Amino acid sequence: MIKNLQRRVFIAATVTLGLVATLSLWPTAASAQTIAEIKKKGEVTIGMLVDFPPYGTMNSSNQPDGYDADVARLLAKDLGVKLNLVPVTGPNRIPFLLTNKVDLLVASLAITPERAKQVQFSKPYAAASIVLYGNKKANIKEAADLKGKRVGVARASTQDVALTAVAPEGTEIHRFDDDASGMQALMSGQVDAIGCSTTVAAQIDKRAPANTFETKFLLRQQVMGIVMRQGQADLLKTIDDFVTRNTANGELNKLYRKWLETDLPKM
Repeated sequence: MIKNLQRRVFIAATVTLGLVATLSLWPTAASAQTIAEIKKKGEVTIGMLVDFPPYGTMNSSNQPDGYDADVARLLAKDLGVKLNLVPVTGPNRIPFLLTNKVDLLVASLAITPERAKQVQFSKPYAAASIVLYGNKKANIKEAADLKGKRVGVARASTQDVALTAVAPEGTEIHRFDDDASGMQALMSGQVDAIGCSTTVAAQIDKRAPANTFETKFLLRQQVMGIVMRQGQADLLKTIDDFVTRNTANGELNKLYRKWLETDLPKM
């Protein structure tokens, strides 16, 4: 009996040690990071979308570019550190931040109450209009007309949230990994319309035959912030100061005009 008891204790201890070892392999919670730590490292790693032109795209040298890339470059210069740009997607941008793969996001992330429960937003540095954009032949004038229609949207995006909120029962929503896939689905006739930004709609207009597509109605007006992990008060103050200063001196407007050919909206 004593031997059996010793054996059971040994097994229990072995299992416990194994469990502890296994748990240690799981990623830890994102640690707080200060401006001092970023400057000591000499580099800031920023995640950005590369499938959301003109905010984020890849240039002819296969490097991240666009409005967001230029804002990230301006921020790194302001901080006096090197810039490491990391491409992210709509669904993985917040997970990349929370698991310390990036220090910040300049990734066209709209400020919403739901997201603010997970991350911390700076003052708005950009804005965009989200619309329902579709084939002219599709009889869609308002949300109620979506019943029975096939509508595409980028998964986990602001347009996904906005569309889901207004789509009536019977709407066939197709969720894609990114805006580029949604654009392709619309242009190939797989869906009747997509939820997208006006900049994505403009890209479709350039590629499609004239008078093929049109804006059906406005889904949401959104403002975007630079994103960091929660509990980073000094980092938030530094980023807010950066946005305030470069809005006042016209630098952000200069970049916005470069990429969107219009003035930065009042936010």
